[in-house]
Amino acid sequence: MFKKIIKGNKKPSKSDSHDPSSYGYGPPGTQNSGAVANVVVNHASLAGPAASGPNSGGAPGITALPPSGTIEPHPFFRDAPVSERQTLFLRKLQEMIKMVSVNIFRCLPPVSHENTGQENADPEEEEFYLEPSWPHLQLVYELLRRYIVSSDTVTKVAKRYIDHSFVLKLLDLFDSAEDPREREYLKNILHRVYGKFMVHRPFNNILIRKAINNIFYRFIYETERHSGIAELLEILGSIINGFALPMKEEHKLFLVRALIPLHKPKSIAVYHQQLSYCITQFVEKDYKLADTVVRGLLKYWPLTNC
Repeated sequence: MFKKIIKGNKKPSKSDSHDPSSYGYGPPGTQNSGAVANVVVNHASLAGPAASGPNSGGAPGITALPPSGTIEPHPFFRDAPVSERQTLFLRKLQEMIKMVSVNIFRCLPPVSHENTGQENADPEEEEFYLEPSWPHLQLVYELLRRYIVSSDTVTKVAKRYIDHSFVLKLLDLFDSAEDPREREYLKNILHRVYGKFMVHRPFNNILIRKAINNIFYRFIYETERHSGIAELLEILGSIINGFALPMKEEHKLFLVRALIPLHKPKSIAVYHQQLSYCITQFVEKDYKLADTVVRGLLKYWPLTNC
């Protein structure tokens, strides 16, 4: 009962998992799309009653509430002199990143496979958990996604906020965020970060691969439970596709030490499609790796991947 109170919404059955309306998508005018319009957003730049209402200049139906502490409200662009709008924009940008961080890097209850005595449960038979506050979180994630993909976003400015720590926190959410809708946003945002900051791609590439390496090692050799293995493999598929030839030795070691051992966990069916794509990318780039892959698979056959 205590667990149900913490989790909030009832988990839908897998038969409902393909219904777009259950994920908060669906066409305009549906019940879910209407639910997204009237939410409360913890905003880091607006405060007080002046930030709400149909004539306030803010987004309709959204009431901005300040977190604890005193926050200075910023004026609207229309009320600021033209000469001050660039400075005002940068101030709002700093506050936007703070608002995003406060909302998505939140305290979450333990994931369902931790401390529940269900370690032996079949992940394929588990029901999806839908985050009760998703209508609120979706707005925050969408704002972050649009900022990253915008052609007006200057990477030299954005890199001050979308930094090493921010990326690592995004990676941590892949396991603690059990709602598949949230993991889908995380996957798209992290992929866009990798592609957007091309000047820093070598750094981001190494950072993301090393962090994912550590996640895989813990999953393979310790827990065998993680909510976001499939999504992380999708990101890796794009990174592997961009590997230059001849392939570096560190990339081959990644194949041997991380990807091939992912065939060992019994929950492989959950992420097998994404894993197969990553393995295939390696072999297509260097056909000599086919021998390494086959010999690696034979280690786990017929226990898994028969």
